[in-house]
Amino acid sequence: MNMEELARLAGVSKGAVSLALNGKPGVGPETRGRILRLAETYGYTGRGRAAAAEANATTLRFLVFTNAGLVHEEYYQQPFFRELIHHIEERCRMGGYSLMFSALEEKNYEQGIQSVMEEPTSGVILLGTSLDAARIADIADKLPGLIVLDTCFDALPVHFVEINNYMGAYQAGTYLTGHGHRRIGYIASEERIHNFGERQRGFMDAMAEARVEIPGSSLLAVPPTLFSSQGPLRDKLQHLRDSGQPFPTAFFCECDYIAISAIKALSELGFSVPEDVSVIGFDNINESQIVAPELTTVHVEKERMAAWAVDLFTASLHRQSAVSTKVKVDTLLIERASCRRLEPSAD
Repeated sequence: MNMEELARLAGVSKGAVSLALNGKPGVGPETRGRILRLAETYGYTGRGRAAAAEANATTLRFLVFTNAGLVHEEYYQQPFFRELIHHIEERCRMGGYSLMFSALEEKNYEQGIQSVMEEPTSGVILLGTSLDAARIADIADKLPGLIVLDTCFDALPVHFVEINNYMGAYQAGTYLTGHGHRRIGYIASEERIHNFGERQRGFMDAMAEARVEIPGSSLLAVPPTLFSSQGPLRDKLQHLRDSGQPFPTAFFCECDYIAISAIKALSELGFSVPEDVSVIGFDNINESQIVAPELTTVHVEKERMAAWAVDLFTASLHRQSAVSTKVKVDTLLIERASCRRLEPSAD
């Protein structure tokens, strides 16, 4: 049995298996126990990283600081990160690289980064989603050749691979105004990161070009995860409905988690999506096609982001350069069933 087969049996990613078998944080106790029991039952023996099969392999480390903003302890179960990790694993397999996972608690940063420095690998891809510029600069100073994924700070001489967040939100804004919507609401994440700031900037620029003003009452903020956002969002939408002000005909949500919560909350309040209110998200996670109606959203090329990150690592193996690279991967709007075009008299 190999790690991929064990992961399939346990219903988790290979990254989760690696974390569990090597005693690393980032896996919940129930999941860890299930993986270990299955490994024992089926005689999985590939537990040590120093196994002979991997001894001479080029090793790339995927580094995550958990409990930092959006990145939870079981981050690999969050749809966006799960899909991104899968593509990184596949790209490493294609390149013949061994992939090591390190999930460290942000509150134990100094101790954690020291342990990474004491266990060197050929390269490090850092999930930078919730990290600020100062933190990334310190990590880059300690881990030369670092590649940072899912954020970007232009002033840092570091390799970055990010989404074109501005473009995606601009596409969403022009889509809504092009479909006749003039009363538009914006549902933001309470946790502010680089990606969300760029999305807000792109969407508001689209509104300005269409001469659409979003009133303060239609600017809402909720927790950015699915289960924690639905209740607070329902309360805020109900307050907006009961205020007597014109209710938006469409909402843009900064991520699909929030958009799925918005569809559910609006339904509980008696609104029909998209007949009464259109909803558009961002990320195109797999769950966006399971919710009813299926979610119109901004597609993020996770596979291409993963490919760029691993390919930058490959390039560093063959050529050292004093100049860093910043890659911005464009987005694509995916039209599904959660938005509709308004007739001229509808608003």
